[in-house]
Amino acid sequence: MGFYHWLLLISFPFFAIIVDALQASEGDADPIYRDCVEHCELTGCVGTQCFQHCQFTADGNISDGRWYLQEPLYLKWRQWDCRSDCRYYCMHSREEERRTFGEKPIKYHGRWPYHRVYGIQEPVSVALSVLNLAIQFHGWISFFILVYYKLPMMNNAKTYYEYTGLWHVYGVLAMNCWFWTAVFHSRDLDLTEKLGYSSTVALLGFGLILAIFRVFNLKDEAARVMASAPVIAFVTTHILYLNFYRLDYGLNMKVCSTIVVAQLLTWATWAKTTQHPSRWKLRVVVFGGALSMLLWIYDFPPYWGFVDAHAVWHATSIPLSYLWWSFIKDDAEYVTLTRMKKAT
Repeated sequence: MGFYHWLLLISFPFFAIIVDALQASEGDADPIYRDCVEHCELTGCVGTQCFQHCQFTADGNISDGRWYLQEPLYLKWRQWDCRSDCRYYCMHSREEERRTFGEKPIKYHGRWPYHRVYGIQEPVSVALSVLNLAIQFHGWISFFILVYYKLPMMNNAKTYYEYTGLWHVYGVLAMNCWFWTAVFHSRDLDLTEKLGYSSTVALLGFGLILAIFRVFNLKDEAARVMASAPVIAFVTTHILYLNFYRLDYGLNMKVCSTIVVAQLLTWATWAKTTQHPSRWKLRVVVFGGALSMLLWIYDFPPYWGFVDAHAVWHATSIPLSYLWWSFIKDDAEYVTLTRMKKAT
């Protein structure tokens, strides 16, 4: 079976996550968990653990205001209030009970029962997101140095590589995406979720446009506009839908999975036919990206309350991103040398 067929085989099951995405978390419907949260919001306690910000006055208001308003400015973003703390401690209390009966962990409000560290909701995913951000910055800055300071320039001070500006935009979008991903994993709020989803969709959409431009070698401005306009319109509409109409997780997974598979198939087709000297790097990135999708399908609860499938997926992105930027730099050198030979 060829490389292209293997990619199709691996990519197709990715759409299976759509079914799971549309289902409610099992923990949300657990009557013991729901009773615990309701009791905690009334009394401010889960077992022997009580919270100052759940102490109410006679008129029903929190006695001292929400506790995070009394914290230093750099800690206020966490916004752990009475309800969120009640959900957190009730979730872990219920999981302790389930563990004594030999039952496996379940999701609550769409998330696994993670352990917080200094108020950070998913510390491992945050750390890996920051590492991905660093890799993207390193890749982008090294690409910048290569095209402007190491490779020859044309007489009009422009680069021979026609895709330089596009890769700069891609680098900025990638760094923006991983920044908001780190923030979202730090604290799951409505705002951080919207910013995380929106930045991811924007990166994926622009990545698809870049793939079309490079694979089909589109240089004419009119051709580029015709190819990119439908993608830009689709991505923009989806982002507006998520932010101003409904934050639909299931729909977002459908959109992201469709764009990712389209990107992989586009690059895979070119990787199979091109004679590019660094095509092996492209093949590794495409095949590795397709394999990493399996971590979305075969989701598993976090080991020790920290490392789940999503965190492992973030870990696989680090070497793939490094190799991806290495291919981009090789492509810049290859196109530059090719154009210089044709010009002489």
